[in-house]
Amino acid sequence: MIDVHLYGKLRRFCAKRAANEDSVVHLLHEEDDTVGSIADRIGIPREEIGSNLFVDGRYANVETPVSDGARVGLFPDDMQLLYKWYFDPKAGKT
Repeated sequence: MIDVHLYGKLRRFCAKRAANEDSVVHLLHEEDDTVGSIADRIGIPREEIGSNLFVDGRYANVETPVSDGARVGLFPDDMQLLYKWYFDPKAGKT
């Protein structure tokens, strides 16, 4: 199972959309899952996904693999972190 936490305007892809609730989509893990394939399965258009993506608390990108039991955080294109250049999206390290 993968827990996908949605933020900002991406909350509309979840049953719980209120700002005072966690907007989480639970997905079964599939072989070769990536952040991008998960967003596709939820129905989130790629152009709405921002550059601030996280897998288990580490900075990621759409090609980052996602394992079973992972926590994924997706922020929309209109919620960018000002300090994103401190993260290496390929390595997933800070």
